[in-house]
Amino acid sequence: GNIGPALLDVLGQALDEETRADQMAQAAEGADRAQAEPTVTEAPTSRTEVREPEPQPGPEPVTAQEREPVHEAVEDEEYGPAPIEPPAPPPPEPPHLPQVWVLELSSFQLDGAAGGAWDDVPTASTVLNISEDHLDWHGSMDAYARAKSAVFGAQALMLLNRDDERVMAWRPANVTVKVGGRNRQRPQRPFMTFGLDEPTRDGDWGLETVNGMTWLVRARLMDETLQRGRRAEEEAELYLQRLMPADALRIRGRHNAANALAALAMASSAGAPLAPMLHGLREYRGEPHRVEPVAIIDDVEYFDDSKGTNVGATLAAVLGLGAERPLVMILGGDGKGQDFGPLAAPLVRHARAVLLIGRDAPLLREQVGPSLAEAGIPVQDAHDLPQAVRAAAGLARAGDAVLMSPACASLDMFDSYVHRARVFVETVRELALERGGVLEGGS
Repeated sequence: GNIGPALLDVLGQALDEETRADQMAQAAEGADRAQAEPTVTEAPTSRTEVREPEPQPGPEPVTAQEREPVHEAVEDEEYGPAPIEPPAPPPPEPPHLPQVWVLELSSFQLDGAAGGAWDDVPTASTVLNISEDHLDWHGSMDAYARAKSAVFGAQALMLLNRDDERVMAWRPANVTVKVGGRNRQRPQRPFMTFGLDEPTRDGDWGLETVNGMTWLVRARLMDETLQRGRRAEEEAELYLQRLMPADALRIRGRHNAANALAALAMASSAGAPLAPMLHGLREYRGEPHRVEPVAIIDDVEYFDDSKGTNVGATLAAVLGLGAERPLVMILGGDGKGQDFGPLAAPLVRHARAVLLIGRDAPLLREQVGPSLAEAGIPVQDAHDLPQAVRAAAGLARAGDAVLMSPACASLDMFDSYVHRARVFVETVRELALERGGVLEGGS
């Protein structure tokens, strides 16, 4: 799964709005001042110089620029001083360059980057999770994880997901340092963590549930001076700073709460203040084809997660959305050599039924089918996506969700994951028209 730069972009845009407004106001003020205070400009140097002719007896003298005789004398006042003209408008301002660049890098881009020029580039980096993907390229999980770990460079602050064991394996080891003449244990490099549980370390991020309401929180020291005092090595008392209710997020599922925590942590590490970031999170509507609501038909909600092209992304969607309601799943496509086994237990917990499509449907049935059969969860094959959608509609009950999160690439049946999403959405809309459902979006 990946967070994509867009969520961080929304936070950055919220921070930029005030700066942009100030710049526009200053530009407008400068233009008004220029028009109100005209200056005298010199005549252009390209004009032909006019010399006064020597006095001659006889007719009235004629200048070099005159083509016809002048029959009436022209008074000096009619020439007057050089014209007063406003200055030329100021040149356009250079393009706005952000103070912080947000990069989303694939394992392909990072492969071989460790030890090179990239090491000194990032200020803060994160890997949201490690799950099997692109093994046809990297050859093994170790090689895939090693490529992704290059994102941290040599000195960036590391943001680690507490809910992913493979990611937490990168936690920096402690080293012994001298502090005030005494040996102290400190991390080898700075790091923070985020997760779906309560944080227990100063600066870490997580969730707290109080009286049935879940909050996005950050752990802080109760006494900020303690870390600099003589009791710095004693157990510090923490409090959880409540930032916003998880329900205030427009994006659905607990996995998106984790994404929001990661975005807050990354932007905070670059110095962004909390208030405008929290406003940006409340307004953020998510990305197309990532657990995107499409329609509600017969009290069943349909979600397009066509961007779920690997087991990790689909696992996050199942755990996030399945915590709220039972799921009728649509899985399948080009599995890219992945192991689908990790999906079995979450599907047993959260799925009402599973529909399989695509080239690797037999492999999915082989790897997750036995667990589902043992739990009494039906697994059906469909020859195409429209048939799977209609079969899912027949299996779902009021209050359920139909989630198309294939855990596979799309190229065995479609031009792209966007094409796959379009077919899903079109079929759902046909159902809505037939049954009087409510469309929510989709593309």
